[in-house]
Amino acid sequence: MDLKELIDQLNHSDECNYIEAKKGSAIDRSIMETVCAFSNEPGLGGGYILLGIEEETQSLFPSYTTAGVENPDKLQLDISSQCAGMFNVAIRPQIEIERIGNATIIKVFIPEAAAGIKPVYFKNEGLPRGAYRRIGSSDQRCTDDDLLVFYNKEETLDGTLVQESSWEDISEDAIELYRKLRSNVNPFAEELQYSNEDLLYSLGCAKKVEGAYLPTYAGLLLFGSRMAHRRLLPMVRVDYIRVPGNEWVEDPENRFTTIDMRGSLLEMVQRVFSQITDDLPKGFLLPEGELQAESVGLPSRVLREAIVNALIHRSYREHQPIQIIRYGNRLEIKNPGFSLKPEDHLGEPGSKNRNPNIAAVFHETNLAETKGSGINTMRKLMEMANLLPPTFESDHGRNTFTARLLLHHFLGSEDLKWLSGFDAFDLNENQKRGLILVKEMGAVDNSTYRQTNNLETLKASAELRDLSKKDLLSPKGKGRATYYVPGKNLSAPPQDLSTPPHNLSTPPHDLSEPVHLESEPVREDLVNQFATGIKEKLTEFTGRTTDKERLKEFICELCSVRELSVKQLSTILTKQEKYLLHNFIKPMREEGKIEYTIPDMPNHPQQAYKTSKS
Repeated sequence: MDLKELIDQLNHSDECNYIEAKKGSAIDRSIMETVCAFSNEPGLGGGYILLGIEEETQSLFPSYTTAGVENPDKLQLDISSQCAGMFNVAIRPQIEIERIGNATIIKVFIPEAAAGIKPVYFKNEGLPRGAYRRIGSSDQRCTDDDLLVFYNKEETLDGTLVQESSWEDISEDAIELYRKLRSNVNPFAEELQYSNEDLLYSLGCAKKVEGAYLPTYAGLLLFGSRMAHRRLLPMVRVDYIRVPGNEWVEDPENRFTTIDMRGSLLEMVQRVFSQITDDLPKGFLLPEGELQAESVGLPSRVLREAIVNALIHRSYREHQPIQIIRYGNRLEIKNPGFSLKPEDHLGEPGSKNRNPNIAAVFHETNLAETKGSGINTMRKLMEMANLLPPTFESDHGRNTFTARLLLHHFLGSEDLKWLSGFDAFDLNENQKRGLILVKEMGAVDNSTYRQTNNLETLKASAELRDLSKKDLLSPKGKGRATYYVPGKNLSAPPQDLSTPPHNLSTPPHDLSEPVHLESEPVREDLVNQFATGIKEKLTEFTGRTTDKERLKEFICELCSVRELSVKQLSTILTKQEKYLLHNFIKPMREEGKIEYTIPDMPNHPQQAYKTSKS
């Protein structure tokens, strides 16, 4: 692509997975992280870094201007030398200098590295932390699960032995359940004639060590007893959470109820399925002229497929449970582990498994789709049931995958009546679906809008912009993290929204402190909200910091007392926001020491941090 095309792309859809715009005053760490990410990302083909481009932050939509660079020769030399010596392998960028008006712009193309030398990583950091991937418009530090993408022959976690485990941890009931399920599919399957030990060995669920059979992670997860799970895999469970209303509100007075379930994965499918279906609204529809009533509601096959996908594809390296949250209008299934398959390719044939032994057992027992077509099947079944299609969110940064199933019949009589109030805006069918999504969920982003309407990214962006120009939606955040909440023409439409009792335009999180995030924080007011002991410690950290670990501990202490934004922390500690964010806040969040107060929207204007409970 030539420079004009790249700048037009930036102004149309902001930074994307193959374009990164930088002011270019120096070749810093963030630029080199982008070099690493472009080199690594499978199938991307590389990407462009534009130096001398600035974003106008005051504009409503992305707008980039050609500011130019002052010393192009030095910048060329710096990026070439760093690419040659900073990584485990030499990267050879393709550099061009172009002029637009009086501005000098450097266009750098970073080619995708050959599969045989991936992953590229900072050699002074090693793997996996020294490697980066390009996820959307951001550069994400690699995890152990990312290595599966690069090392196809690496032994997966589900094929390794579990320390302190023995054959006594295997449940015979779970083995009998497998034999029954497998027999239903193929009663003449050869492995059904094996002994229990040889059966698990043939499935990759056990290994022979000094003549004894010991279970692998797959063996313990699929065939382990509940006692063994509690002892050896305490966080491998499914939490079913019932929340009144349509939004998550952390309330000390127990506004939600939780049911914890653990045990053999083969047994868990039916237990979790039964627990949820008992809660779901049920009904029947008698079409005109028919004698047989049709069941209406969430198709059971969709729910089963969503549960199975979570159990098969979750990351068992993460010590977190699967959460299934039942809201008044939807189900959200959150499992640890981002999708190994790019989010844009979800629903296409073929799958990538981080747990191949577990997946094979589910496929052989017909509990899961065999060709990676489960998501596409879910979409078709939801459409046939006149429900909004499921949406999926893969978050590499937080290492989570979320499936959302709306329990809402699309364009029923109430929806049509509500939408008729917006006839003057001349909306297309996609935009009407978008408004229904905002009505039900309070917000929508490009990914959800795109999946719901089966659109390309640029088409979705254009339609969302049109809704924003008509003041039906209001954009929040920036770049890939942009999301949309009700605009002034949607917050008070001619018809009542009726579903959410609260004002959707109001941020759900309130720090409930006298100092507001929107205003410039006053240091004295902030400091006075802490106990004397903390205020006395503060003097150690307001000057030049030499012991970064002690400062991290102090930030954790501050955030354990109250939730704080980056601006508030920088004011309290008298340090630059950018320095604090890059050197402390971001690493601490990746290490699990602190966490977002609004995790679903990282760029929310009310975003703050709190100390992690774990």
